[in-house]
Amino acid sequence: MLRLASILYSIIATTLTGSLVIASLTMGYDTLAPILIAAGIGAVLAVPVSVVVARAIIDN
Repeated sequence: MLRLASILYSIIATTLTGSLVIASLTMGYDTLAPILIAAGIGAVLAVPVSVVVARAIIDN
């Protein structure tokens, strides 16, 4: 399952990170700090999401 989760992480992390960066830019934050914070939150949040998706794929 760890192998599947790590493969899924590469896809899910880029999607979440990109979405959160675009959301922060849309809200008007145009300096470096909020963009990096949004990218970091997306990368960290992608870990449990990847595990949940991997479990759902293995269970089905």
